[in-house]
Amino acid sequence: MRFFRKLFSKKNGTIERLEWVIGYRFNDRDLINNALSHRSSLKDTGLESNERLEFLGDAILGLIVSAFLFGKYEDLPEGDLTRMKAMLVNETVLSRAAMSFDLGDFLFLSAEEKKAGGNSRPSITADAFEALLGAVYLDGGFNEAEKLVRKYILQDHTEIIDDKKLHNYKGELLEFMQAKGETVPYYHVRDQIGPDHDKLFVVGVYMDNELLGEGKGKTKKEAEQKAAREAIKTIKQYTR
Repeated sequence: MRFFRKLFSKKNGTIERLEWVIGYRFNDRDLINNALSHRSSLKDTGLESNERLEFLGDAILGLIVSAFLFGKYEDLPEGDLTRMKAMLVNETVLSRAAMSFDLGDFLFLSAEEKKAGGNSRPSITADAFEALLGAVYLDGGFNEAEKLVRKYILQDHTEIIDDKKLHNYKGELLEFMQAKGETVPYYHVRDQIGPDHDKLFVVGVYMDNELLGEGKGKTKKEAEQKAAREAIKTIKQYTR
């Protein structure tokens, strides 16, 4: 591995190294540059943020994972498939996938964001994976996008699904509420603490304007999961 890292050193171009690692070469160079552009770098690079590609990649990822699970587990009901999908597409899994091929090292970030560790921040690397997937889809089509997902996520899907640390508390809370005939819980950012490059989100989960639980996290998604976990604890206490 060290030999190949040396062979594909910076003199060959970071984009080319990334393409070699993921096994796909872009025809449209603007797409790959766009996919690697975090919003913090826009003043320095003049490029467009990768957020639109992230939006597309998220949809493509959901379709690929859903189709895979649908075909793989023919006897499972919709609820089980939904829970499995949620675990496979969550931020932690996407960040791990991105870090497995050092995607953070290729991102365009502001000097401040780099100094704050943005290259390894789960929210940034997970979003970048989705943006990269969106770019591959636009440049090479669905089959190439599917190869990327199978290589970095689906080949280890059983281990991911069995990982208790990746439990989807939001999904569990929603399922419980729906089973009881209650309204859908909603999440609201109650506070944001710290500078933009090192922000802590405080999120509450509510039902009928009543606060069920609160969570804190480096990302909104993390805070929402923690809020849902607290809500579940509270509900279980009152339903014993």
